[in-house]
Amino acid sequence: MTQTNDQPLIIAGVEYQSRLLVGTGKYKDMDETRLATEASGAEIVTVAIRRSNLGQNPDEPNLLDAIPLDRYTLLPNTAGCYSTDDAVRTCRLARELLDGHSLVKLEVLGDEKTLFPDVIQTLEAAEILVKDGFQVMVYTNDDPLIAKRLEEIGCVAVMPLAAPIGSGLGIQNPNNIRTIVENANVPILVDAGVGTASDAAAAMELGCDGVLMNTAIAGAKEPILMASAMKKAIEAGREAYLAGRIPRKRFASASSPIDGTFF
Repeated sequence: MTQTNDQPLIIAGVEYQSRLLVGTGKYKDMDETRLATEASGAEIVTVAIRRSNLGQNPDEPNLLDAIPLDRYTLLPNTAGCYSTDDAVRTCRLARELLDGHSLVKLEVLGDEKTLFPDVIQTLEAAEILVKDGFQVMVYTNDDPLIAKRLEEIGCVAVMPLAAPIGSGLGIQNPNNIRTIVENANVPILVDAGVGTASDAAAAMELGCDGVLMNTAIAGAKEPILMASAMKKAIEAGREAYLAGRIPRKRFASASSPIDGTFF
């Protein structure tokens, strides 16, 4: 890889080399989950506590067999929660199941059709969880003011949506995402709405610190191949951001200018 002066992604004081975070849902089986996760190069893997078996059901396949804790940082999430109380309870359950694990992904949804976040309840839950000692990575909308408020509450990372969950629409409000990035003092990771590799690269070119995705990989015709593509897209987008793109212009600018020619 081209050498840069880039720093690793740091979340809650821990360094990560990969800026791609992946989910574990929607795969056809545990083997595909394992292979796609490996191909993605991700180090942080998010798990829906309410939908995944982490050993609480001994008669069912254990996700930790595919995603071993000695290789990955597990990020329990509150997917499927529609209230502050439900989200807080789910995080506390995760901490109990995982022997005091405190890094969680908070999401409090507003309704089943859009899956947009309920911002008011998200703020409430974030305050409770931070005070309770959790290290909160929080899913939210792309409102720069809300993103800043979540940072001020004490969230260790803010994760604005690119588009509705599972939609694959890509980044719908790039200027909002850019504004969030420019005003942040914690990592900003795009979460939800990525559909293909170019969407992931675009998020990184805006200056995001990382991208979290699940459906874009698991829902692809070839999930393992898509996981590999996403890994490369994240790396390319980050390098392009660090390199600095040329400004957009209305007219041509010759790549071989005639100034200084000999004839």
